[in-house]
Amino acid sequence: MFTDHTIESAPPAARRAMTAVVEQLGYLPTPVARMAESPALLDGFRKLSGLFETTTLDPLARETLIMTVATRNGCHVCVAMHTAKLTALGAAPELISALRGGGPIPAPRLAAVREFTVEVLASAGAVPEDRLTAFLAHGFTRRQALEVVLGIGAYTLSTVANRLTDAPLDEQLAAYA
Repeated sequence: MFTDHTIESAPPAARRAMTAVVEQLGYLPTPVARMAESPALLDGFRKLSGLFETTTLDPLARETLIMTVATRNGCHVCVAMHTAKLTALGAAPELISALRGGGPIPAPRLAAVREFTVEVLASAGAVPEDRLTAFLAHGFTRRQALEVVLGIGAYTLSTVANRLTDAPLDEQLAAYA
């Protein structure tokens, strides 16, 4: 039902973002081609995810959050894309497997990220004080607790959009499916 836009066929307001994605990844992912139907959505996701990348959460903590949202929301595209990113970061195969399958995370600090992310989602932000305290006890800050909210927002946007548009997995990510 959604068009796989090219840069030329996309609404003009989406073309700059699409071009930036091609420059960054070397190809135009189908989810981006479909999100381009709404330039505001595409631009919003790029801005939010870019802001999330500048947070004080370390790369593995950010990827743990993203994989938590992606698996919770059933976004096979995001799971594959962020499996590739975790692999590029040198993440342990046990960590990647746990994030993909919902099993126990071998690193307590990253387990705390997943647990806190799930709690924020389940409570719509009304996290009990003991759960926030448990997150902070792993060396995280109140600032980072709010950065979790930013990450949830960014990746809820993309996972829901990918599911709505029924975005397929691009062949570049097939090895990470």
